[in-house]
Amino acid sequence: MEGAPGFYAGLRWSPDSRWLSFHDQRGRLLLADVSGEAPLKTLDTDPWAELGDVAWSPDSKWLAYARGNDEGILNSIYLASVEGGEPRRVTGSMFACSSPCFSRDGKLLVYAVSMDFSDPLYDDLGSSFIYAGVERLAAIPLNDEVERLFAPRSDEEQGADDAQGDDEEGDDEEDDHADEGQVTLAPGNLEARAVLLPLPKGRFSNLAPGPDGKLLYLRSGPGAEEGALYLFDPRADEPEEQLVLAGVSEFEPTADGTRLLVTVGEGYGLIDAEPNQSFSPLELEGMTQRIDPREEWRQLYADAWRRHRDYFYVANMHGVDWDAVRARYAPLVEHAASRGDVSYLIKETIGELNVGHAYYWGGDEDTPPENEVGLLGCDFARTRDGVGYRILRTYRGGAWDLDARNPLEQAGVQAGQVLYRVNGVPVDSARDPWAPFLGLAGRTVTLWVGPEGSPDEGREVVVRCLGDEEPLRYRAWVEANRQRVHKLSGGKVGYVYVPDTGRFGQGELVRQFHGQLQLPALLIDDRFNGGGQIPTRFIELLNRPRTNYWARRDGRDWAWPFASHQGPKAMLINGLAGSGGDMFPYLFRQAGLGKLIGTRTWGGLVGITQIPGLIDGGYTAVPTFGFYETDGTWGIEGHGVDPDLKVIADPNAFVQGRDPQLEAGVKHLLAELERAPYTPPARPAPPNRSGIGITADDR
Repeated sequence: MEGAPGFYAGLRWSPDSRWLSFHDQRGRLLLADVSGEAPLKTLDTDPWAELGDVAWSPDSKWLAYARGNDEGILNSIYLASVEGGEPRRVTGSMFACSSPCFSRDGKLLVYAVSMDFSDPLYDDLGSSFIYAGVERLAAIPLNDEVERLFAPRSDEEQGADDAQGDDEEGDDEEDDHADEGQVTLAPGNLEARAVLLPLPKGRFSNLAPGPDGKLLYLRSGPGAEEGALYLFDPRADEPEEQLVLAGVSEFEPTADGTRLLVTVGEGYGLIDAEPNQSFSPLELEGMTQRIDPREEWRQLYADAWRRHRDYFYVANMHGVDWDAVRARYAPLVEHAASRGDVSYLIKETIGELNVGHAYYWGGDEDTPPENEVGLLGCDFARTRDGVGYRILRTYRGGAWDLDARNPLEQAGVQAGQVLYRVNGVPVDSARDPWAPFLGLAGRTVTLWVGPEGSPDEGREVVVRCLGDEEPLRYRAWVEANRQRVHKLSGGKVGYVYVPDTGRFGQGELVRQFHGQLQLPALLIDDRFNGGGQIPTRFIELLNRPRTNYWARRDGRDWAWPFASHQGPKAMLINGLAGSGGDMFPYLFRQAGLGKLIGTRTWGGLVGITQIPGLIDGGYTAVPTFGFYETDGTWGIEGHGVDPDLKVIADPNAFVQGRDPQLEAGVKHLLAELERAPYTPPARPAPPNRSGIGITADDR
């Protein structure tokens, strides 16, 4: 097992420069003796293969790190000795702990703990809530000789004898200076010795010992900018968090902690570990290197192959002889004429695995220069006389889509009018209608528009060109579908389109759902869903059973939970919905929310997580976790989710302005409303608790 092929990360030098610690994709914490005198050691293994940050003690005898536990997924802090033996667990499994580091004198172990749930963020639309930025920093005095942190102090003045005693103690401390940095661990429960540092809650990372016993860290969250680098002295008479520099994504201190290499944006800089620093990027223009392209291409191909060998979610590589695949394709790299050829070979290689989510992109390929075209959110058509271009159709969202206004319509230009001039230059109808807008994306232009055949009767308007009209066309498409469903159902069925299961699709579900809760039925459209995250919360939003009602003297009674829909639902699916777009209908059916209508989904339900990229910026996504069902069988991947009611998307119908799948969904829901509509209960008669007129049966 030791020395097995794989990828290694998190390299950390011990302070005495004898040891090098690192971890691999299996979650093993490894230790190498730089001199080569001792064999490679495995100090610990994370059962979840997700080892967290690792920090060295100042005496180079201990490593502190965060890892998962057998009893749960929340990380705990552990200590491992370079001498080996069973690692010592420092924190329990009640709270998630991360980012441990030792103080420079070896007396404190500091770490972040997710335990501050004092300030929930409540949903503005519903009754749900979340907790974000819940971490606090805690410090553990590692033995009984460490002065108690933040202990109350007497306000009595010291006498001369007391002061003399302090001087004598100072001499003793000078004699013991040789032990500075040595770590001694007290027996028993170290977590019980921990104290919270007087710092705001937030999200902490990159904890490191600073100079003079101070602590360095990044904190984001309440009262902090993203990537704010702070300095804190836990032993100060009045401890105070001090801002070093904002906008830092990561930093690395020097051995003595007095200087920091910081990353800000895409630049690097050196600063002092002191408050109120300014950033000046290091000049890296002269750091060039000669590269043999063919030698690099061989490495790129080998590394792409290795990433799948070491990270693929099942070790059998889907039954493919992965060594034989490399032997078959690798010789072709020698015949590559360009970086694009190498990319093609990598794609063909990973295609042998017959799996979804095995993507490849990027790399040091030549890309042509870009000159963005200004867009107006419209379709053009040639005029009958060949002069100018007729505006065939303008795109816009619904009346409430304030973020989807059409620039032409805002200037009073309607479909049917003709565009004759752009910035005073006549439009050449022999060229592309977008040719006059080359390089005008996001810029203000002057247009001359008028009726067809009568350019002299036109007028001048000023508009700002769009750089991307996809959002406008998307809003127009969604609104057209909503209006069609509204018309077909007589206003009884709402329409919600979910384009993906990432942040945008999540926002679209919430955006469209709450405004249609009052409708008797809902049609959820999952077609063309591009996937993203696992949409468990999507289902939770759609599946909130009614628990009760609240009677009120004035106004309508409250239904609870109020942000919920109780009527029948159905979902449209097709073959271009995949990944999260597969999981969404699977969970929809599992929750019993309604029928799936359309055609089978894509069938790509292996997930991808971040793995190391390739040396020239290329990237191959490796499927690292695969779906299987609660009965212990593989599912969805390579097949998809089957509909309950199969409806083909007939292209001829679309040309005629119809949508057979959407029409089938409305028809089904109307039938469900006839069969089993949701009917709220009648409000009961007011209670009589006076004791008058109450019979024994009433009691």
